[in-house]
Parts: sequence; structure tokens; C-alpha cells
Amino acid sequence: MHRSDEVADAAVGGVGPLRDERAWQAVCERDRRFDGRFVTGVLSTGIYCRPSCPARHPRRENVQFFLDAVAAERAGLRACKRCRPETVGRDEVAVARALEVIEAATESIALAQLADECDYSATHFQRVFKRAVGLSPAAYQRALRLERTRAALSGGAKVTDAIYDGGFGAASRFYAASEGRMGMKPSVWRDGGRGVTIRFASVATSLGSLLVAASDKGVCRVSFGEGREVLEARFPHAQLVEGDETFEALLAQVVAAVEAPGQSVQVPLDVQGTAFQEAVWRELQNIAPGETRSYAQIAAAIGKPDAVRATGSANGANNVAVLIPCHRVVRSDGSLGGYAYGEDIKRELLRREQVARDEAFKLD
Repeated sequence: MHRSDEVADAAVGGVGPLRDERAWQAVCERDRRFDGRFVTGVLSTGIYCRPSCPARHPRRENVQFFLDAVAAERAGLRACKRCRPETVGRDEVAVARALEVIEAATESIALAQLADECDYSATHFQRVFKRAVGLSPAAYQRALRLERTRAALSGGAKVTDAIYDGGFGAASRFYAASEGRMGMKPSVWRDGGRGVTIRFASVATSLGSLLVAASDKGVCRVSFGEGREVLEARFPHAQLVEGDETFEALLAQVVAAVEAPGQSVQVPLDVQGTAFQEAVWRELQNIAPGETRSYAQIAAAIGKPDAVRATGSANGANNVAVLIPCHRVVRSDGSLGGYAYGEDIKRELLRREQVARDEAFKLD
């Protein structure tokens, strides 16, 4: 049996033939976005599956990737009875096609053009795409371009080269897209905060010592029991300045959010992450005070029901405790689950929010 030379382009952030390593990564993550883009042939069993198949993963050496079910069956494989890869629906194929178009494009693709490519109305396709991917087509394109640019910057590329390699037709488009998301300019972000002033303070709260740090864009770190050394590791070239009078008002807002979690406190943030992480963080902010969600519920809400473990990792990557309320995520059985700053703090935050919600109901 020969390896198929015609396989789907499934490389997020890349174009051209699919590399086996990227396809295997999608299989290991059970990434539904790749359903309809290729199928996984398991030579040892003679079956083929969707990338998102919930069955136990085969050994890597027994796997071969095919463009679609037809190609796999021509090679003598039969469809998995669990994930039914031969029944990939029209919506899945449409989303797969749209992702291929987006990822091969050098500039933004309009919703109407994507919908027309897939023979859908624009309104309906917007819903189909967001349900499958967790982001709208426009948001996915912005996130993809920013991820490519960040990757290029991390690899040492020049800022201008990274911007154009990331898919921005002009530097001005990159800065417009990254406004409010990357916070620092890309060259500064790549260089550990060089030239940026970060004000910080460690203050005592009823939950213990609290570290609060902010750039001129917003709060970039909130954590319990940490000090200056954390900031020095994350921003080794930034100018760290202990909070002055201009920082006091922002610090007071953050402390208020910690002491009385759940109250409406609008604090500007300077945080960054991958498209997936940012989708998780947005969903965390949608959890009402006094309520909780499981990791599985968050994964489903962003359109990635099989990415429970990755959701947990994104939850743990949150740099601004309480402001992005990762403490509101618990295990499916209702138990607290982990928390970077200890279960006691997590339990107390949830208790305070529950009390505040109950008091609000009494007033109503």
C-alpha cells in the first residue's frame, strides 16, 4: 500500500500539501475542524476514521492519511462504525473548504465570498462556521494572521517580514488588528518587553498577597503569592517600576474585584494568547458570577467539544486571575478541580460570588 500523495491541506497557518506531522497532531487532539479535510487510515485494522474519532488512537507507524473516504476505500480500507467518516455532512465539508481557502489566502476573505464558495447564504454560513470552529470567519482570519505573525516574531524574524509573512498586506493593518490584543508593539513583545514600562505592586488582601502589574495598555498580570521575580522572567527587558500615584486607581479596581468578586468592575487588560486560548478566555468572561462551568462545557461552548484537556491548559494559561475568572471552571462531577493558587482561594472566591448573587436575588 502506497502513501497517498494527494492529501488535504490541514496545516493551520500553512499552505500546500499536508505534512503528516500536522495531520497526526490534529488526530491526537481530535480536532473537529479537520473533519472533511482528510481521513486517517489505520493499516493494522484496515479501517479509516475522521480526525476527531473518539476511539483509542492507533500507533503512529500504522497510520496513513488520505484525501477523503473515496481514496481510503480505493486503498482497501473500510469506514469506522464509530465515527462514520463516510457520512461527513455538507456543513463539515463546507467548513473544511472555507478553512482551506482562508489558510491559503494572503489577504482577508469576505464572508460573502466564503459563503458563495461553499454554496451557502452568508448568514447561514456564518452560523455554521462559528458552530464548528468557535469563531466567526472574520475573527478566525484575524486570529490566524496574528498567530502567524507571533510565530515569525518568536522565530527571530524582522518585524516587517513577520507582518507580511503573517498575511497582513500592510503594517497598518497588523497594528489595527492587534490593537487591544497584543498590547505591546510586536518588536517589543518579541524582545521581552524592551522599552516598555510595567508598573506593579504587591498588596495584602484577605486572600493573601496579590501581585498586580500593568503596561500602559492595561493589566498584564494578577496573581496570588507571587512577586517581582515573575515579572522579571516574563518581561526580562522591560522597565519594572513600583506602582506610583497613577497606578493606585487601577490597583484599587483590581483589589476590589478580588475582595468582592462578581461585582461589575471594568478593568483594561493587556493579555495575549493563541486563537484557542483567547476563545476560552472570552467564554470564561461569559460565566455569570455565582455560577460555574465544567471544562467540557467550556470546550463545547467554543465549538471544540473534544478539546477538554486543551481547554484546561488554556484555562491554566490565564495571566490575570479573577479578572478573567478561571476559578469559575470546575470538574464535570462538581468538584473544584485545580487552581494555580490553591483550592482554598478558589473555594473562597466562589463562595463570595455565591453570597453576592444570593443577596442580589433577595433585593429583587
